[in-house]
Amino acid sequence: MSYRYGPWREGPDPLAPPVDLRAALDALGRDIMEGSSPSAALRELLRRGAGDTAGLDELTRRLWERRARIQRRHRLDGTLSEVRQLLERALEAERAELFPDPDDDARFREAQLDALPSGTAAAVAELADYDWRSEQARAAYAEIRDKLGQQLMESRFQGMKEALSQVRPEDSDRIRAMMADLNTLLLAHLRGDDTDAQFAQFMREHGEFFPENPSTVEDLIDALAARAAAAQRMMNSMSAQQRQELGDLMANAFGDPRLAEQIATLDANLRALRPGEDWTSSARFRGQNPLGLGEGAQAMADLAELDALAEQLGQSYPGARLEDIDLETLQRQLGDEAGVDARRLSELERELRNQGLLDRAPDGSLTLSPKAMRRLGETALADVLGGLRGRQGERETSHAGASGELTGATRAWTFGATEPWDVARTVRNAVLRTLSVNGDKVRLDVTDVEVSETEQRTRAAVALCVDTSWSMVQDGRWVPMKRTALALHHLVSTRFRSDELELITFGRHASTVDIAGLTALEGVWEQGTNLHHALLLAGRHLRRNPDARPVVLIVTDGEPTAHLEPDGEAVFRYPTTAETLRKTLAEVDSLAKLGASVTVFMLGEDPSLAAFVDVIARRGGGRVVAPDLDGLGSAVVSDYLRRRG
Repeated sequence: MSYRYGPWREGPDPLAPPVDLRAALDALGRDIMEGSSPSAALRELLRRGAGDTAGLDELTRRLWERRARIQRRHRLDGTLSEVRQLLERALEAERAELFPDPDDDARFREAQLDALPSGTAAAVAELADYDWRSEQARAAYAEIRDKLGQQLMESRFQGMKEALSQVRPEDSDRIRAMMADLNTLLLAHLRGDDTDAQFAQFMREHGEFFPENPSTVEDLIDALAARAAAAQRMMNSMSAQQRQELGDLMANAFGDPRLAEQIATLDANLRALRPGEDWTSSARFRGQNPLGLGEGAQAMADLAELDALAEQLGQSYPGARLEDIDLETLQRQLGDEAGVDARRLSELERELRNQGLLDRAPDGSLTLSPKAMRRLGETALADVLGGLRGRQGERETSHAGASGELTGATRAWTFGATEPWDVARTVRNAVLRTLSVNGDKVRLDVTDVEVSETEQRTRAAVALCVDTSWSMVQDGRWVPMKRTALALHHLVSTRFRSDELELITFGRHASTVDIAGLTALEGVWEQGTNLHHALLLAGRHLRRNPDARPVVLIVTDGEPTAHLEPDGEAVFRYPTTAETLRKTLAEVDSLAKLGASVTVFMLGEDPSLAAFVDVIARRGGGRVVAPDLDGLGSAVVSDYLRRRG
């Protein structure tokens, strides 16, 4: 078997690294927890980029930089400058030829040259019938006509520069024939005639002039209209004097004014067929590098492509997707690396949807899927556990017992054991013992019995109460609070599934939320820290689980400033009142009667809060923890593991 290796040319890069969805999901989760919607977070991720992949903002910056560079470096009078230089060369060579000649004809010719109009176009037209004495001057003047023809054709037909580099008389005839056939084809298509056969015949005869190889009349019209519109925008960008002079010069293209007429007809046909093209705008060029007519048209086409790419990268229009980006054009304008970055961003967006990390809500908005929430929880929990010290390996308390979950281990039965029999091992023991003694009969003995060991697990009812007042947002505690809840929720749902976790938020009011709701919760300007209401909900949760160990955890950065009246109305007072403190401490006492001690995680250094939480610790037999923001998650999870037993 033999193998052959060659360069990679198209399709997905087989050596490209896989899309890093975990890093992307972490970035999405961070933005969502800061208050962004999933849709906005996805847009922001694509704008920023991921890892080594440039985002849409960076690609757009490169586009505008290239656009500014084109306009800053160039000017559009290149054709006029070249023609002027060729004309001066021709006149200088002709005068040098005439000067030594003493006859009257030489003097007459010098007088003709001296009387030429000052304008370049008018002088070129005036010399159309002049009989040159100098061969060098004749060649320079002929080069003017050829240069004008080449520039004119290049401005309308992409790729003409190479085809017209060495123009012969027969080439000019072929160009005129092609132009005539092209206008006939476009007029027929404009009338609505069936032009398929006519187009096929045209491409057989003149396909060499169209390297883009259009497959239909519409493709041909699209290519020609884009180029013609770019040429028109270039003319719009010139001064009125330059525009008039260049228009006059075009009548001398290839020495045949019929070509300019054919170009004018072509432009009129294309305007009628593609009125949606940009035929009217202009651009300002302020550089020193002169561009010819063909190069100027290409520069205008480049500017149009850059504008279109900027719109695609902006993704600001309805239904925008990264698949809309023209990767081929992006690579042509910014290089292969930009195309790779855009392709990776598109793959990232597609994989986030395809792998079920983003769901579409009934209203059309995006939401994080349960799968995405699990991944975010894994990451948050891993970060939290990385901050724990001294408790690795001690996150559960378990012992063998008569009920609980199977551990997979077995042991010999002893008197009083109530674990279920391991039938397979019991029969195996009997077979091994009796066959060696009786030979053909299997008898079961009490010594053969093995039982399956089970593991008793402590069951806990956990109420995590988190402060969602505006100060949590204002002081940068919003995201650490959410990551803490996410880590605890993931730990309970994966490692301690028998535990019952209730997430309770409290601002002016308190409410129970699921983890997805808490993760996507936006900060709202709302005054009030209603811990009283939160403890009421925590007590209700503990009473619903009377057989579980009660655990109450509170994360807050301020003393209570609101309480709930019997009619359900929340009363806010700042500074806090004795009634608010009394009602809140009464709920602490109620929780203590249920066997629950309250752990308060105090954020910040508010003296009033410190005094209040000390009272809670004394009244309810709880404790106070004052972690920094980076250690909040570790502190909460560590306390949960310690308290659940």
